[in-house]
Amino acid sequence: MNATAADDAPLDRIRVVSLNILDPVHADWPRRREVLRTGLQALDADVVALQEVVRDDDHDTVRDLLGEGWQVVWNSRHAPGGTGAALASRWPIGDIREVDEPVSARATRSCVWCTSTLVVVEAPAPFGPVVVVHHKPTWPYTFEYERELQAVATARAAEEVLTGGGIRHAILLGDLDATPDSASIRFLTGRQSLHGMSVCYRDAWEAVHPHDPGHTFTPRNRLVRAGDMPADPGRRIDYVMVRCGHHGPTLDVVDCRRLFVDEIGGVQASDHYGVLADLTPPARPPAS
Repeated sequence: MNATAADDAPLDRIRVVSLNILDPVHADWPRRREVLRTGLQALDADVVALQEVVRDDDHDTVRDLLGEGWQVVWNSRHAPGGTGAALASRWPIGDIREVDEPVSARATRSCVWCTSTLVVVEAPAPFGPVVVVHHKPTWPYTFEYERELQAVATARAAEEVLTGGGIRHAILLGDLDATPDSASIRFLTGRQSLHGMSVCYRDAWEAVHPHDPGHTFTPRNRLVRAGDMPADPGRRIDYVMVRCGHHGPTLDVVDCRRLFVDEIGGVQASDHYGVLADLTPPARPPAS
């Protein structure tokens, strides 16, 4: 059930999706567009984070793929051709904050549109306001130091928004370009501190599939083999995470799955697989 429901019944879950669509300049976009458009609109999602989407005077990839009825927040940075990232919500959007701290010159040069946007999504009861963090750090293999700095800056901003707004729930999602054992992801999932700070977010995939590597960028995908990283061994770099309080996550992860894994009609939708997670209020809230 989502905001399209006609009655006033309490919401039973939030469905969130993250997907890097692969810039439309690549890999037979007209055919990929149809697969993505059909697949995304069939998901019944409430919040969707898309990366490598384009907005210019003639095109808006997000609205083209998702259709009508969405509130869309674009990251302010974008590449010269209009490529960037955007967050879409079925529900009204409140405060918006962007983490726009250039952590190094090389990080800015490598991805001019990489930044994080924090959006307060006014979800219906029993959830209430949720801080949704669309995190997009820099991508090169060798830039984990920058990803650490970006993760810390984003997590600190999220804590400030949560504290200032008296909001309990936070969801972090996006193409994080880092594996679960990397320092930036270990920091976000509470396995280590960085730069004098620590937080903890529950990794939705790990919560549901603790023994499955769940690669989202893999040479099994022919667009990876045909792309700039054909020797990539396969990694999980796309995530949905739920913030934890002192006693654990404030939302339960009841389902998590990858999207657009298989080719449809001979078409691979993107070089990334997407991630979908269904989140519900816990039967007994932590520390209750």
